[in-house]
Amino acid sequence: MSGGESAAGVRAEGTVTVRVPAKVNVQLAVGAARPDGFHDLANVFLAVGLHDEITVTPADELRVTCAGPDAHQVPLDATNLAARAALALAERHGIEPRVHIHIDKDIPVAGGMAGGSADGAGALLACDALWSLGSTEAELLAICAELGSDVPFSLLGGAALGVGRGERLTPLDVGGTFHWVFAVADGGLSTPAVYAEFDRLTAAADVPPPAADPALLAALSAGDATALAATLTNDLQPAALSLRPSLATTLATGTAAGALAALVSGSGPTTAFLAKDEESAATVAEALLASGNCRTARVTSAPAAGARVVP
Repeated sequence: MSGGESAAGVRAEGTVTVRVPAKVNVQLAVGAARPDGFHDLANVFLAVGLHDEITVTPADELRVTCAGPDAHQVPLDATNLAARAALALAERHGIEPRVHIHIDKDIPVAGGMAGGSADGAGALLACDALWSLGSTEAELLAICAELGSDVPFSLLGGAALGVGRGERLTPLDVGGTFHWVFAVADGGLSTPAVYAEFDRLTAAADVPPPAADPALLAALSAGDATALAATLTNDLQPAALSLRPSLATTLATGTAAGALAALVSGSGPTTAFLAKDEESAATVAEALLASGNCRTARVTSAPAAGARVVP
């Protein structure tokens, strides 16, 4: 077939690029393992200004390419969330997913910042635009939830409370700009391995049902960095530190350099530092780089918009 026309007669021409943000969990409350192996969460997401860009163009068959830092770690087969997103959208509409998906990677890979989830959300929105499907946000969010717990928030951006596995979202108000530094460690941490370690560490404990902290939500709404710093929590942090003890040194380095608070981002191994202002963030980043405890340190701010088509 010519002209970018699929087997179902959907005509796709040109190129669509979508920009999609990373996230930090300012609260990650984890419940005990459920019978299905998942954990109930109270997950307060905040989108931050590190982005991947997903570009889709018509092709003879579905294929994925990737460029950028650690691109060699990104799978290019059907396990890639971007490929899975294209397949899911195409199947829902009865069309062939004849598309080339290119990922310009800037979000740390396997770093606890939802880079893979961002790529899934970005590819979903990009393919929807390329194929002129006109899906509603609710329809796209439903597909996102099927793809993974963090994918819906990557589409939505801003700030949100995620419950269930984290996929059921309630948008949250953010009253100001928060300044962050992210220290990227060498290598990754497997999210399933971190959850398994959480289960091991809490096996003898009475794990309470997860709930959002009202003080944290109030700090976000007020745009108060000092108040937010006092309420940052990550129930997966002990598990991540158990698997990667060196992260404790990184956390201590950033705190000593003036960060208001430090925590492991999601399942790690990226560590996140909340700073008072842009100048303080730069100082923290310099100290982290000088320490040799991380591969790189990225300065950015939040909140950031969700997945958006680049004009």
